[in-house]
Amino acid sequence: MRCPFCGADDTRVVDSRLANEGDQVRRRRRCVACDERFTTYEVAELTLPRVIKSNAAREPFNDDKLRGGIMRALEKRPVSIESIEAALSHIRKKILISGEREVPSSMIGELVMDELRQLDEVAYIRFASVYRRFDDIEEFRSMIEHLESDASPEHRQRQPNLLPFPPKT
Repeated sequence: MRCPFCGADDTRVVDSRLANEGDQVRRRRRCVACDERFTTYEVAELTLPRVIKSNAAREPFNDDKLRGGIMRALEKRPVSIESIEAALSHIRKKILISGEREVPSSMIGELVMDELRQLDEVAYIRFASVYRRFDDIEEFRSMIEHLESDASPEHRQRQPNLLPFPPKT
């Protein structure tokens, strides 16, 4: 590894640790020539399958599209970047584990909805309204009723509290 400070080719690994839920190796390095320290990350290079769009067109998996869709749904919601990155990582892993060379965009959409439902129900409804192309308020109502009837107490505790204090009676 070339030193980013002096350009020397001789660097030594000082420390190695797993990072990002074990998906990366974080290496702390020291340059033999200038004695500066720096960090590198090692990641397995995996090829994600091609995506089959609803119009039957095929395109390479685009991580920026995935991230953009999730970020739009979570806009102005109290969800940490770490949680978002973990959700993106879960989606990528599930796609890779499928072992398919091509996956339908609908599968990716369902994976996104599963992750958003765990992160934030408002973001889940936002994404679902676009993804499932809701036509009227009744479809929103139906989705909300389904969420309310299906949520476990543990799931409800993970959701952000929308009101800072209990309502006055």
